[in-house]
Amino acid sequence: MEQRRSYCQASVSCELSLRRWSKRFSLPGVVDGDYRILLLDEDLDRVFLGAKDYVISLNVNNISRLPLTAYWPAGEDSKEECSLAGKNYEGECGNFVRVIQPYNRTHLYVCGSGAYHPVCTYALIGARAKDHVLQLTSETWESGKGKCSYSPKLDSISLMLRKELYSGVYLDFMGTDATLSRTLGHRHPLRTDQYNSRWLNEPIFLNIHMIPDSGDHNDDKLYFFSREKSAESGSQKSVFARIGRVCLNDIGGQRNLVNKWSTFLKARLVCSVMGSDGIETHFDELQDIYVRKTEDLRNPIIYGVFSTSGSVFKGSAVCVYNMADIRMVFNGPFAHKEGPSYQWVPYQGKIPYPRPGTCPGGTFTPTMRSTKDFPDDVVSFIQSHPTMYYPVYPVQRHPLVVRTNIQYKYTHIAVDHVSAADGRYEVLFLATDVGTVQKIMVLQKEGLNTEDVLLEELQVFKPSTPILSMKISSKRQQIYVSSSAGVAQVSLHRCNIYGTACADCCLARDPYCAWDGKQCSKYFPTTKRRTRRQDIRHGNPNTQCQEDNHKMQRKFPAMVQYAVEGSSTFMVCTSRSPLALIKWFTHKTGEEGRNPVKRNKRVVQTDQGLLIRKVRQNDAGHYHCLAKENDFRHMLGRFHLKVLQASAVGGVLAGDGDSSTSLTPRSGYRPHPACPSYIQGRLRGTAATMAKLRLLSAKERQRNRRAHHHIVPRQT
Repeated sequence: MEQRRSYCQASVSCELSLRRWSKRFSLPGVVDGDYRILLLDEDLDRVFLGAKDYVISLNVNNISRLPLTAYWPAGEDSKEECSLAGKNYEGECGNFVRVIQPYNRTHLYVCGSGAYHPVCTYALIGARAKDHVLQLTSETWESGKGKCSYSPKLDSISLMLRKELYSGVYLDFMGTDATLSRTLGHRHPLRTDQYNSRWLNEPIFLNIHMIPDSGDHNDDKLYFFSREKSAESGSQKSVFARIGRVCLNDIGGQRNLVNKWSTFLKARLVCSVMGSDGIETHFDELQDIYVRKTEDLRNPIIYGVFSTSGSVFKGSAVCVYNMADIRMVFNGPFAHKEGPSYQWVPYQGKIPYPRPGTCPGGTFTPTMRSTKDFPDDVVSFIQSHPTMYYPVYPVQRHPLVVRTNIQYKYTHIAVDHVSAADGRYEVLFLATDVGTVQKIMVLQKEGLNTEDVLLEELQVFKPSTPILSMKISSKRQQIYVSSSAGVAQVSLHRCNIYGTACADCCLARDPYCAWDGKQCSKYFPTTKRRTRRQDIRHGNPNTQCQEDNHKMQRKFPAMVQYAVEGSSTFMVCTSRSPLALIKWFTHKTGEEGRNPVKRNKRVVQTDQGLLIRKVRQNDAGHYHCLAKENDFRHMLGRFHLKVLQASAVGGVLAGDGDSSTSLTPRSGYRPHPACPSYIQGRLRGTAATMAKLRLLSAKERQRNRRAHHHIVPRQT
């Protein structure tokens, strides 16, 4: 359940505030650079980008400082062929860099689409951070087929392990032959079974990770994540989220599946919510995966970002999976179908030995040296039964975060674990297709329930700019976000935006921040200062800030506001949290104490403040704006409203010179000697000037009348 709206939303003020807390990079003169953050190397202090025709190396501490660029365009012949084939010259016929992987201590392995002629090479980056070098080695250019997709619109996934490159790509010009492949190294290249829709069915590859299964390295597996057309849904054209895996020591079959994976398995990832009517709503479009490592490398936590498939119901969700549930599904029954008109059922026949999907030489098959030792029936079974019958459900069988009926969708995720005074908290950073990043904290409630608190929403790029990639550095407390317009580096915390009071800092419930006695600042778990105040779980200032709140109330200044009788006035008062209940009180001359403001058609309370139409003399007095949240009350604003007589103001505007209605200086006032001559010079042609002033006054009254109809406050 969403509990708090953002402190910084998509607005001009947010964008100006964000500029002070972010650093940016874009190539000079490039409108659409198609920037992708492909590698974050914290040992070398570099962020490596792939862009159109460029490989870029940025300083991880300040991406705006001393960037290194390597120009790597597609060949002219390739671009001409690409254009003649009907591809968009600017949008497709460039060298879109899609693979950047560490090859050894001094070099990267990089690949680009090459105007539909994929190409790869090595890039020298040095062995130390101070080397400050980025140089492509043109003499080692080689074909990128099987390593990078031909089309820049088809994303590639890649992972370099032991100088072998594992890739999820499309192998052909037309984009019909999808494969999970292994290239480079000394072993023969491997790929998935070609044109077998039971293995891969028009997949969109999203992420790839190596996760060990046991203490024996022979059991190490490569997990990949994608979404694809579902073969299980029959005539219904559904999209399913997938998790698949292969053994790292797979070298293919002996007679069947030669030079193809012989341990390939996949399962469905489910992320859904059950409605009050008993109907289950699925979020099937997997958008991104974040794998958070734990102390046990065999059991990382898997976070997935999903969206709905249809156009009628729009929503996004975040689901979390653990490896125990994933392994249980892969150790469960296989999906089986007798023929086209039959339903999918669990396979009831005899499972060959060793169990299909088992790694050779591992815990369960210590006597088998390689997959070529597998019996033929094991390999044939994998070829025809690659899918598990049961899906993988999220922890608690419910999403961690759900957003419905929204005008955006989540596209990427990064996760941080933050230590606060009262425990450790998950903080999710969720990028959207409208250029924003939401910062969400997840709270554990009673039992197994959770709720989410939206701490911030940052407009990193213009609203029409989708975010293409995002990486997080918990070590440096930064996130790095890219789009077609450029790259932004944003701090994980901006504690000073939560105001200058202890109560505001406490109500923010940001685990990165605490009140230090003077301001809201970064919280350090190791600090010995007892003045650090936090209440993340409850956000209750009554237990943390009573003394500070009393001091602030006494110091809170009253703002004098003037209004002309018969016109309108607006007193601005907004709360940082929409959960706060705002109440207005007034204290007028001759009245005892303060009383609640009586609202009616003339006196209107809005989310932005208090609007008074057709101001009267008896409206004058002191106005207090108070907020209540979590049983905590605090002052948001004090106003001293003074009402000017309409006749006096009208007389001045009309210039009638009537001393009874004009505003006269106090007794003993003497103007500066230069003032009379200055005024005479400025007001030459007084008649024309007064006419303009009256015209402006008339327009002002018209605007006020329009404002009343639209309830748009105007401060007079």
